[in-house]
Amino acid sequence: MKQYNVAILGATGAVGMQMLEVLLEQNFPFKELRLLASKRSAGKKINMQGHTFTVEEANENSFEGMDIVLGAAENNIAERLLPYAVQAGAVVIDNSSAYRLDPQVPLIIPEVNPEAVHTHHGIIANPNCATIIALVALQPLHAYAKIKRMVVSTYQAVSGAGVNGLKELDDQIDALKQKRDVTISTFQHQIAFNLIPQIGGFQENGYSSEEMKMQNEGRKILGDPDLTVNCTCVRVPVYRSHSESIMVEFENEIDVAKAKELIAKGKGVKLVDDIDNALYPMPIDTSDQDLVYVGRIRKDLSGHKNALSLWCCGDQVRKGAASNAVQIAQLLIQE
Repeated sequence: MKQYNVAILGATGAVGMQMLEVLLEQNFPFKELRLLASKRSAGKKINMQGHTFTVEEANENSFEGMDIVLGAAENNIAERLLPYAVQAGAVVIDNSSAYRLDPQVPLIIPEVNPEAVHTHHGIIANPNCATIIALVALQPLHAYAKIKRMVVSTYQAVSGAGVNGLKELDDQIDALKQKRDVTISTFQHQIAFNLIPQIGGFQENGYSSEEMKMQNEGRKILGDPDLTVNCTCVRVPVYRSHSESIMVEFENEIDVAKAKELIAKGKGVKLVDDIDNALYPMPIDTSDQDLVYVGRIRKDLSGHKNALSLWCCGDQVRKGAASNAVQIAQLLIQE
């Protein structure tokens, strides 16, 4: 089997570490696996699954000899360094939002639009985590009845904000238990025992940047510029896995029974829909694995034709970021 030289940019962050774990877990055929991060992390030893890696400082010359580069860095770092990876001959799969809406860059969910891997010019973008979870859940239904419109509410775990989000929730819970004042730095307000209906900055239309990603990225991934999505994104005090409530209207007729049949057979999804036994998707069950759980499938009662409501959950660090990127890399080497 051919082996590949792979680099992870931003390797010491939550997504970068998860990328490393997934590559090893999936036995990705790497010859060299180069971990790149900031100067302060350079020299750090990482032991994982019987391998020891030494973190290197990321710079313009870090990508020589690499075949694939997985990006897990912030936008400014991705925009500054990843063009050098392309110049060095690597194919980049980037998890930042820097290139997602660039018309020259394919935006890929392997279960939804794997054919787009053929159209890259050196960079492939990984979609936003909430977009990935929603469209993986809906793809079996979309292939049958074609999505026309969506109304989505997301309930997003603190790990979506990285390791600082996890730490802030822990620190605030400890402070409240000890009757101390909480410290707020990562989120706009106290997140412990609270919900915050803001992820990202607000735009002129009153929607946050995170809320607009579902429509803008969904249009590109599904190849439908007329797709409309009304989205509300809420940060919740859950460690891991995003949850989403979705009302979806289709162009063609579809009923609850057919939807359940399609989800049960779909790729990357698991039907968990037994309300008689209180079985439905929950973050606690979907963490640390790659399937998107789908349940609570029911007919929409607001009068929209060919519309269903459902609930889904997925691990946003794995399937919503790291695992999706590794799946794209697997598509590349298959080609």
